[in-house]
Amino acid sequence: MTVRESDTTARQRIADALRDDPATASELSASVGVSVSSVYGHLQHVAQTVHGADGEQFLVAPPECKHCGFSAFDDPVNYPSRCPECRSEGIEEAVFKIE
Repeated sequence: MTVRESDTTARQRIADALRDDPATASELSASVGVSVSSVYGHLQHVAQTVHGADGEQFLVAPPECKHCGFSAFDDPVNYPSRCPECRSEGIEEAVFKIE
């Protein structure tokens, strides 16, 4: 961990990473060094913080079922365990971005 990373919180590092490039929770987990489940918790807070701040937007490309293509999940900032339409467990992760 660099000096810069040690001075920032996980949420700040996640927000900074999303300002640079779109990423999934798994990718953020690997780059920030926290568990995937923690990333989803942090993303909820990052989304609230970014909403309306300095004209930035928290954007989400929702998760999508690999089997039937369903993507209208209730909460896109969460990883669904299975598709409500076909019950498949093959779900592509959501992609997050701050613009």
